[in-house]
Amino acid sequence: MTLLTTINEDVKTAMKARDKEKLSVLRMLKSALQNEQIKKGTELNEEEELSVLSREMKQRRDSLTEFKNADRQDLVEKLENEIVIVESYLPKQLTEEELQSIVQEVIASVNATSTSDFGKVMGAIMPKVKGKADGNAVNRIVKEQLS
Repeated sequence: MTLLTTINEDVKTAMKARDKEKLSVLRMLKSALQNEQIKKGTELNEEEELSVLSREMKQRRDSLTEFKNADRQDLVEKLENEIVIVESYLPKQLTEEELQSIVQEVIASVNATSTSDFGKVMGAIMPKVKGKADGNAVNRIVKEQLS
């Protein structure tokens, strides 16, 4: 079953439960997936669906940071609830230790020795952890290990 089908089923469930908040988030996800499908012109594969969800999650995390800095607690709570809903459709996130071991493996495989190899390392890591780890966390760990 595709992610879009799953979200459609969950939209129906949220409508029946009169859960307006979840319904709103699910409709946004559905819309993002459908827009990407239209742009591509064909059905999305699992990796492309994951890419769309990751983008939606990143937007919410970035907004959350901005709202916290602006001291907008009302919007912070709303976004935190949205993040929980979006996370439920993403694969299980990697732990810090798992991420560090992947970074170490990639650094060894591309023979990276200094921070000048940062781009090469990130380019090799991101496809492996797509949707399973936050890009900012990967970025931080790679910088730590290369310095």
